[in-house]
Order: sequence, then C-alpha cells, then structure tokens
Amino acid sequence: MLLVHSRAELDAALAEARAEHKQIALVPTMGALHEGHLSLIDLAHEAAAFVVVSIFVNPLQFGAGEDFDRYPRTLDADVAMLGGLRNPPQIVFAPDVETIYGSSTPPAPKPRAGAIGATFEGIARPGHFDGMLEVVSRLFDLVQPDFAIFGAKDAQQVHLVRRMIQRERAGLPQLIEADTVREEDGLALSSRNRFLSAEARDAATVLVDAMIEVVAAIAEDGASASQALAAGRQVIEAEPSAKLEYLALVDKSTFAPIADDFVGEAQLIVAAIVGGVRLLDNLIFEIGE
Repeated sequence: MLLVHSRAELDAALAEARAEHKQIALVPTMGALHEGHLSLIDLAHEAAAFVVVSIFVNPLQFGAGEDFDRYPRTLDADVAMLGGLRNPPQIVFAPDVETIYGSSTPPAPKPRAGAIGATFEGIARPGHFDGMLEVVSRLFDLVQPDFAIFGAKDAQQVHLVRRMIQRERAGLPQLIEADTVREEDGLALSSRNRFLSAEARDAATVLVDAMIEVVAAIAEDGASASQALAAGRQVIEAEPSAKLEYLALVDKSTFAPIADDFVGEAQLIVAAIVGGVRLLDNLIFEIGE
C-alpha cells in the first residue's frame, strides 16, 4: 500500500497499473474510516485489480455554520487501519486543497445538482451537493477509474453522482452502490456517530424504528405512502432527544416523492438531529399493487 499526496505521485502509480492492464476502482472518502468504509474497499477489490482510496475533507460541501472545522481528521489512524487489512488498497490518495482544486482557495463549484439538489438534504445544506459533485468530478479526472464505489447510506448523493456520470461522462466510471453497513441494533455506521453521547447513541435507533414502522405499515397493513409516513413520524416525534428534519418516500429511479398509488422500487429516506448530531438513513423496498 502506497500513501501519496501529490498528483505526480498518483500519476506515476496509476501509470504502472495501467501498463499492466489493470482496471482501477476508486473509493472516495473523507476519512474517519469505519467498518462501512472497509466494506466499500472489499467491493472495490471484487470489481478491479487496483484500488485507490481517497481521503479528503472537501470544504466545498460544508456550508456556513456546518462542521467543517469539527469534522474528524484522522489520517494516521486511517492509514494504519487500511494497512492492516488482509487486502489493503494499492493507493491511499490524501491530497490537499491545492492538489484537488489547483488553488488553496477552492473556486465556486459548477451548478450540477439542479432541482433535486435543492430538496431534502439540499434544504438543510444549501450548496452541499454542488460542492460534493465538484470534488467527485475532480477525483474522477485525477484517477480516471473504471469503477467508483459509494455507500447507499447517502442516498441523495448516490443518485446525483450516478446522474452526473450518465450526463457528463458517458456512463464511466461504473458506479457500484454498496449496501449500508449497520451495527447490531440497526444503526447505520457513520463517521458522525462518534459525536453521540451514550444516551444519544441509544436514542439514535429511533431512525431505524421509524423506517421499520413505515415499511411494515405498507407491506403488512396495506397503508398508503402518506399514512405510513405519518406513522413513522410519530415514532420519531415520541423520542424527546430527536428532532425530525424529514421522512419521505421517493422513487428510487428519479428521487421524486411518490404518490399514494405508486408501484415499484421506493426509497425511504430520513434525517434527524439526535443529541445534537445530524444523522441520515434510508431503506430501499418494493411497493406492490
């Protein structure tokens, strides 16, 4: 495993891989790695012979008052974790802002996210998705991967990255969506979980409880989407330490909210602040006639 920081070091290592006709998989991360990230690396190794993990806390996707300065930066621990894997990535790419953006002051991102980027997470975090798509696009330019691995937990992010690849990059790299990794009680793994107090950690499972309630209301009780969402909101609102931001059902293929007569693959998305920490989760399931 090779740790590189500069474009020249990255280019040299990638050139060697391409000379050996190896396909390349990229796992973009912001560090603070956990088991969920490691599952992405396992998928990357299944897809390609050469794996690059990027670690970069992207300033463009943090708005005013968000936790850019607070976001954990644990490069040494992350590199040690990756190096200890039975099958580590070939490259850990840990660039600085200038390497990614060509300047120590990042330029304004291109407006790629559109109307979808102004919904759900985009309401709570204006500009977030344009900043996220900008860094992903630049990482794609630098690495030129055949595959890109993203975790399903950040549902709106995955949808927008997939759309960008289709619109701007002729479908390459191929996006692989990895299942959300969960703890034993169902809570989705997240770098932000480390900020939860013991009490808030226990309360955070209310997101999972609410999602289970929604799916069961539809699948077992025959409830409409709006009825099921109302039941799910009640679950979260009953938890004093949780503040619901949104709970919604969207069409997996378009990310548009579904009507009560929807039939097909739906995605249940939720965001809530629990004990002062903002958490996301989602479930994908089929709604039949």
